Amino acid sequence: MTRNDAPHDEGDIVYPSAVPFVLAHLACFGALLSGVTWTSVWLAIGLYWLRMFAVTGGYHRYFSHRTYKTNRFGQFLLALLAQSTAQKSVLWWASKHRHHHRYADTEHDVHSPVHTSFAYSHLGWIFSTQHARFDDSSIADLTKFPELRWLHRFEIAPAILLALICFAIDGWAGLFVGFFWSTVAVYHATFCINSLAHVHGDKDYVTGDESRNNWWLAIITMGEGWHNNHHAYQYSVRQGFRWWQWDPTYYLILGLSKLRLVWDLKEPPQAVIERSQALPPRVIERSAETLAASVPLDRIVAAFQEAYAATPTLADLHLPTMTTAELRAALTELSSRASDRLAQMQQQAQDAYANWHMPVLPSREELSEKAAAMFVKTPSLDAIAARAHELLVEAMHARLIAQPAAAGPSPNA
Repeated sequence: MTRNDAPHDEGDIVYPSAVPFVLAHLACFGALLSGVTWTSVWLAIGLYWLRMFAVTGGYHRYFSHRTYKTNRFGQFLLALLAQSTAQKSVLWWASKHRHHHRYADTEHDVHSPVHTSFAYSHLGWIFSTQHARFDDSSIADLTKFPELRWLHRFEIAPAILLALICFAIDGWAGLFVGFFWSTVAVYHATFCINSLAHVHGDKDYVTGDESRNNWWLAIITMGEGWHNNHHAYQYSVRQGFRWWQWDPTYYLILGLSKLRLVWDLKEPPQAVIERSQALPPRVIERSAETLAASVPLDRIVAAFQEAYAATPTLADLHLPTMTTAELRAALTELSSRASDRLAQMQQQAQDAYANWHMPVLPSREELSEKAAAMFVKTPSLDAIAARAHELLVEAMHARLIAQPAAAGPSPNA
């Protein structure tokens, strides 16, 4: 159960552990032999929505984010139902998801399509050797329950039990259609949040990552498609922040609270919804990194080095010289002729340097304008621009030190 933040290696997939996953997909074709009955179809539809709620309201909003409370028996039922989806234990699921939020769309994210392939972020990461274990220190609030540890030990048992119940209800059709069709459908609907919800959709909030709001994903996942909202405030029991954002998971949890089966539902602060609250330092840092990355620093550094090499020296200016006697006469007599000569020298130097341009980084004001175009409205835009400017200055200095400018005389020579 140890933590592993090592960079991804997409070649370390554990193929034996993927065999049950592949077999579940192949089992769907068993319907060709068993036939498809109305009972099995309704069983598949019912189990899809029931277990989708187990994923969204159980694995995600309860075990991963603790957005509401329930009693110990209710917690066990949620875990049992969630693990009937065959998506590993609630301990593994919650640990990996909390890790995802801590490192969202960085090189340490467990399933970021930004740093890995789409296929790896969708499902490949699940079968990776580095993700076989999990960081139990991140879920100390869950590991203290022996019944959850027991479910972790026998994580596939709830799914097997449900498969047997489906077989008892409608025979082979109940198994192949009712159980396996719904299981595979829940698999990929869930996985789309890890992959598609970080690729397609709208960004209504600055979150420092690539999370997106996607209405059609919200439909098939009972509200999980409002993923950018979720990353803006991950502790909210509802992910549809607006009245029109479809979130059946929240409606069901709200209904359970009316029955007093759950309580202490956490709502997003109004300042978060209205984007009037300053962003956390971590989000400002990640957003600044994104803004800085949009500046063509390599071109600026190369142009700077070329301009530095072509810097004119005093010898290049071909300025008229004054003899010692002339200089002495100018100082003692303060003649207007000497003053005119000095003014002429100064003007010639200014004219020479006027034609020499040193490439510069964008100013903070320019970066603020760029940030306003890149990100949605937030009180932290100036902070993002200021930090991006610091990052650019640091990066440019580091590159100039590592790759000194072409040899050339100093402008002060």
